[in-house]
Amino acid sequence: MEKRRKVANPLALAVLAELLMEPLHPYEMGRRLKEHGRDRNIKYTRGSLYMVVEQLEKAGFVTEHDTIRDTQRPERTLYRLTDEGRDELYDWMRDLVADPRHEYPHFGVALSLLAVLPPEESAGLLNRRLVALTDERDRLRAAVQAAAEAGVLWVFLVDDEYRIATLDTEHRFVTGLIASIQQPDYVRAWQEFFGRQI
Repeated sequence: MEKRRKVANPLALAVLAELLMEPLHPYEMGRRLKEHGRDRNIKYTRGSLYMVVEQLEKAGFVTEHDTIRDTQRPERTLYRLTDEGRDELYDWMRDLVADPRHEYPHFGVALSLLAVLPPEESAGLLNRRLVALTDERDRLRAAVQAAAEAGVLWVFLVDDEYRIATLDTEHRFVTGLIASIQQPDYVRAWQEFFGRQI
């Protein structure tokens, strides 16, 4: 069973990880999340980032470290990780890495209801999906190769490698699904069942 966390937003986990290295201002956290490519896996806005930092502070996982004033920018508060925050980071990471969980992807919802679409339309839409999957997979492969050639350590590319493997698997699945949808037996069964509903 999944643990109930004081702050359960995945953005909070990324903030805790960024603060593991050094105290930071939320703006700098956001800049680093983008720089490290974590914004591909974690959706956030500047406002949501500040809100998560506030929630982490209330939970006792981060605390104010220092306030910086300089003439060009407004006052900035740096936050640091507390001992409780470090424990939460490691516990949460251990949970996520070790325990599989169902994540309710949108495509899974669409697949569970796919029979409502006519077979020809389904096949056309799935072919569009194949093109998009191929484009994303090729783009990611090129980015990973460029990063590896630039000397980026493999562990910093593992999330992209995982996404590539997921895209490869989905591509094979969708290709097979299109073939199944186009089978005359399925088309006939769909017309008998849903043809009257249209």
